[in-house]
Amino acid sequence: MTRGGRSARPTPGPAAVGQSTPLGATPSPAGVNFSVFSRHATGVELLLFDHVEDGRPSRAIPIDPAVARTYHYWHCFVPDLQPGQLYGYRVDGPDDPARGLRFDRDKLLLDPYGRGVAVPDGYRRAAGAAPGDDAATAMKSVVVDPAAYDWEGDAPLRRPSARTIVYELHVRGFTRHPNSGVDEQRRGTYAGLIQKIPYLRDLGVTAVELLPVFQFDAQDAPRGVNYWGYSPVSFFAPHEAYSSRRDPLGAVDEFRDMVKALHRAGIEVILDVVFNHTAEGDHRGPTLCFRGLDNPTYYILEQDRARYANYTGCGNTLNANDPIVRRMIVDSLRYWVESMHVDGFRFDLASILARDPSGAPMPNPPVLWDIESDPALAGTKLIAEAWDAAGLYQVGSFVGDAWKEWNGRFRDDARDFFRAAPGSARRFADRLIGSPDLYGHKQREPEQSVNFVTCHDGFTLNDLVSYDRKHNEANGEDNRDGSDDNRSWNCGVEGPTDDPAVETLRNRQVKNFLAATMLSIGLPMFVMGDEVRRTQGGNNNAYGLDDETSWFDWTLVEQHADVRRFVGLLNARRVLRDVEHERQRLSLVEMIRAANKRWHGVKVDEPDWREDSHSIAFTVEMRADEMLVHVILNAYWKPLEFELPPVAQDGGGPWRRWIDTALASPDDIVPWKDAMPVSAPGYRTEARSVVVLLAETG
Repeated sequence: MTRGGRSARPTPGPAAVGQSTPLGATPSPAGVNFSVFSRHATGVELLLFDHVEDGRPSRAIPIDPAVARTYHYWHCFVPDLQPGQLYGYRVDGPDDPARGLRFDRDKLLLDPYGRGVAVPDGYRRAAGAAPGDDAATAMKSVVVDPAAYDWEGDAPLRRPSARTIVYELHVRGFTRHPNSGVDEQRRGTYAGLIQKIPYLRDLGVTAVELLPVFQFDAQDAPRGVNYWGYSPVSFFAPHEAYSSRRDPLGAVDEFRDMVKALHRAGIEVILDVVFNHTAEGDHRGPTLCFRGLDNPTYYILEQDRARYANYTGCGNTLNANDPIVRRMIVDSLRYWVESMHVDGFRFDLASILARDPSGAPMPNPPVLWDIESDPALAGTKLIAEAWDAAGLYQVGSFVGDAWKEWNGRFRDDARDFFRAAPGSARRFADRLIGSPDLYGHKQREPEQSVNFVTCHDGFTLNDLVSYDRKHNEANGEDNRDGSDDNRSWNCGVEGPTDDPAVETLRNRQVKNFLAATMLSIGLPMFVMGDEVRRTQGGNNNAYGLDDETSWFDWTLVEQHADVRRFVGLLNARRVLRDVEHERQRLSLVEMIRAANKRWHGVKVDEPDWREDSHSIAFTVEMRADEMLVHVILNAYWKPLEFELPPVAQDGGGPWRRWIDTALASPDDIVPWKDAMPVSAPGYRTEARSVVVLLAETG
């Protein structure tokens, strides 16, 4: 099979009426059934193509509404078709923006339920917005047989949340760099990621959270390309450009190869999914799929019906709580779990899914409860970015019983604490113990909070400690884009430096952030390359930079081997966490109570919560391990002597040092069992450092 089309097959026979279910293109030994929704269309035509670059279909099949329209579903059956067939729709109807209708028969439309998408080399986004026939340059759907794959016994892993460590990565950026060591044709692909699984295993992460891999429009960007991929055109098809295979079914099979290989390595696959908007943009955007099929069904429209509500900052907002769109979202999630074996989802701008068709927030959004209560999704990790671009902020109040949340408060308070911002000690102390001020009232599990300091959006961890302000000039927007609220500190010099004192401090700060994230109650996440101090040169909004700014530079693996080692040993201990609280379904508050936690300052049992305090110390009991853990976080700019609590001597003690970020590698962290004894009654904690001590109790 070639990239351009399908291998020679029998000429399809006359089309039959077919049936309305299932939606999409469903192959069988006899042929393929097609079904698509459109409430307002006056005519629908199915077009079949031999090659992705073809401007004319090899066959056009009008769907007769008198016999082949059931409710608002248009359907037909084409005998003798096989997987790999390219197709699309032309849809007739009123072009009446005042009524919210934007039909355009000249535009070739993707199937909303299409399991594959083929993109011609000459694809032009602009053609979808300009008058005239765009078939030659339009994306085309691909018939896929989801059952035609040997999973060899693979299944989602169902790893306990208490032992989950999430590593957010970009499929292309992870292996695209010429120094990645990946075969040239596989760089930047699902297959390339497979070649780097040994690195992920050595690092000790248990889940990869992939930036969007739904087929997206890479040309949907004001300048450059849409590198991050937050611009979907299909909710069922894996992104074609991330496949090293150049045939219509290549991306589907290569994605599944990747999932299977990751599962064999014990690594879960979480997808960053975008159900809040599409690549069709605002009223000036192209017609690619949903707009040309049934605009008022798929999108939230303004009162004048001619404009799109824009709660996403991307031009339009998906009408997620419409029954048709709700079904599509849940069907998509089921497909990725049942047919593609993914383990979880992170929902971009998830608060938009709480808005009704008028845009108002709903107390019990149907789509969110549909997702949570669906039996096929039970046990799947559901993670919400619990805010949107229009000011709806729901961290700590996102609806449902099973959702975890990106804790933006953890990010902000951790950054404030380690840059010694006034009043940050008390706030960050709450983050360290799972944010009970946010989640304690819900009687939810401790892992509801997804703790992170950095993600794809914003500074990398290296840049967080190297820049006081953003440097986004390469984005071509005069440094106006990207957040100004970075809460960063450059350690005394803006950008790269040869000053060894500044470099030492930055390295220590990086380890401080990583240690605090891994030691906190919740589900930890860090972003690709933070473990080797990947830099973007101070750019905090590199969404359109598909170059070395965004790619993983693999020379850093050796250059910052001490940080990578530090992360690996943190992770090695994290995955051994006791999961009894998860089995017993203990809430965050119950777990905190059972941990027998004590807060301290420089004196035992005397915490300092003043505005000008920059240190935290606490002791917790790990009963399953018969161990006490004493944590000291000193964000002050001078060393402090911390008094240590006594350890019972009936078979226990003394204190032993596991972590001290002020020490050079390999003393900054040692394997848990090799922790060194501490005989003094106090511990001198250097400026801006984290110390963790252990003591056996049994």
